[in-house]
Amino acid sequence: MTPPTPLTDLLAALADGADPGPFALIRRDGAEHLDLFTGPVGTVDRLADIPLPAGAAGPTTLALVPFRQVAERGFACVDDGVPLECLRIDSRARLPLAEVLDALPDGPVRTTGAAFDISDDEYADTVARVLAEEIGRGEGANFVIHRTLHAQVQGAPLTAALAALRCLLLRERGAYWTFVVHTGARTLVGASPERHVSVDDGLVMMNPISGTFRHTGAAADRAALLRFLADTKEVEELYMVLDEELKMMATVAEHGGQVVGPYLKEMSHLAHTEYLLAGRGSKDVRDVLRETMFAPTVTGSPMENACRVIARHERTGRRYYAGVLALLGHDDAGRQTLDAPILIRTAEIAADGALRVPVGATLVRHSTPAAEVAETHAKAAGVLAALGLGPQAPTAGTGPVGRLADDPQVRAALAARNAPLSRFWLDQRPPGALAVPALTGRRALIVDGEDTFTGMLAHQLGALGLTVTVQPWHADAPVSGHDLVLVGPGPGDPNSDTPKMQRLRALLRVLLADGRPTLAVCLGHQLLAGLLGLRVDRRAAPYQGLQRTVPLFGTPRRLGFYATFTARAAADRQDSPYGPVELARDEADGAVHALRGPGFAGVQFHPESVLSPDGLSVLADLLRDLLPAAAGELSPTVQA
Repeated sequence: MTPPTPLTDLLAALADGADPGPFALIRRDGAEHLDLFTGPVGTVDRLADIPLPAGAAGPTTLALVPFRQVAERGFACVDDGVPLECLRIDSRARLPLAEVLDALPDGPVRTTGAAFDISDDEYADTVARVLAEEIGRGEGANFVIHRTLHAQVQGAPLTAALAALRCLLLRERGAYWTFVVHTGARTLVGASPERHVSVDDGLVMMNPISGTFRHTGAAADRAALLRFLADTKEVEELYMVLDEELKMMATVAEHGGQVVGPYLKEMSHLAHTEYLLAGRGSKDVRDVLRETMFAPTVTGSPMENACRVIARHERTGRRYYAGVLALLGHDDAGRQTLDAPILIRTAEIAADGALRVPVGATLVRHSTPAAEVAETHAKAAGVLAALGLGPQAPTAGTGPVGRLADDPQVRAALAARNAPLSRFWLDQRPPGALAVPALTGRRALIVDGEDTFTGMLAHQLGALGLTVTVQPWHADAPVSGHDLVLVGPGPGDPNSDTPKMQRLRALLRVLLADGRPTLAVCLGHQLLAGLLGLRVDRRAAPYQGLQRTVPLFGTPRRLGFYATFTARAAADRQDSPYGPVELARDEADGAVHALRGPGFAGVQFHPESVLSPDGLSVLADLLRDLLPAAAGELSPTVQA
């Protein structure tokens, strides 16, 4: 007779019609075992309240973090009241995968009434509005809008969830976590491809995934995959989320994140392209969670305004979609640990059998409504198949795309994606390797215009030797006591009179009048240009996540742009109330890429972006001009 195990005991209780109590059953990143965690569930209000008791090594708490927690950062959301639940782990067991597959229910999941809350046509209309009203008006580079399939599970909801888990374990591949989490009030079952953030031995890792190659799982098509890997829309989509997660890494890792990859993430009905980001950090893991709410791959960028856009265009709250599961604990040395996948490709089943499967598509300037509708169907396909709502893929490990990942041409196509990127974020270097002696200890203040690109700017300025402070645009802190003030990027129409635009214009007037060394980036540059008498207008097509080689005061530079507006001029020089201004502009349409004058400079591009291979050398040039005391030490050929 086979001896009982924690799982068979749990299933026996379920077979008797009893709720076995809260538990989680998790397979992580292709392991040949699953972890079974059991314990009581409670709710807390804030991420800082998630229990993390010191003691024995190992995981102590599994938190179910809903999207509404983003309000902790002051960001907008549709507040649906969904709780932040925490499973306090009293016991844990490691179960072989084969044993779990034998024990789990093997019957089909049956549902009725399956339908999306938003029809394909309605979703396509929403996509078109976001492209025109948000990306087209400078509100951001990309946004994720979700829709939800609703159905009713027939029979015991928890049995259905466990049967779906078995199907996912057998047929889904490439998942970071494959799991069931049961709290009593709800059951989550899914196969998430994406690590949001993890912390282990002080190493913080994130995993930006974007670009979706849809396939049937029935036949290999290497040519189609190679076309996908060369598709401009898909390439730029990944670059944009890479930039956005580098912003997050800039806040949780002391020296920012190093980029590793790209790789191909292969699943049963689709494949994604992805990078890994790694950096050393010392923050409490709950602070790491808070500072990284939530991934741009499920929200957009810049993050704060993406949340406003989501709240404007989505009808309902997101519940747990785009939130995270977060497993917190300690290692053998007593250091905090964290492992947190994003809650995507996940079904939520209520105690009464109501089923929800949310899914979203990433909208960028190249998006088309029809393609984004198709993407939502492809992303939902794996979990829907496990719930009996779609065709099954081949058993995991036998599908065609997995074999293509090792194809030499595929590997070469992936490697080629790094060729145009900034080496600053790709290469390892010892601390201080890029520091300029004359800049060491010079003080820079960065004023954030609601785009955390400013965190990446802080790392680049710090690499050159400056001591950097970042403050929001609405802060009342004085700008005195700094050798340089950088007025940073942000979303919005620079010609408007919103409180942010008024405040930043007033700051720039003071800086110009005082002759304080000033550098303005993107939105800051547009506002500066307006004060200097230049016309600023909307581009015919947004420059969101666009890399260009442009003339910069006599030197061609390869740089990344995120902008819907631009200043324009008819000549390379002009007078202004603050002295003569030299302009680097496009001869074809007069778009001003950069400007400089006595004690000030502005750039339309993002020198800190991963899309700016010449970004750090541009910053070095600008600092040489703005901080003349360091002119003898600054090199115009600092390598990015």
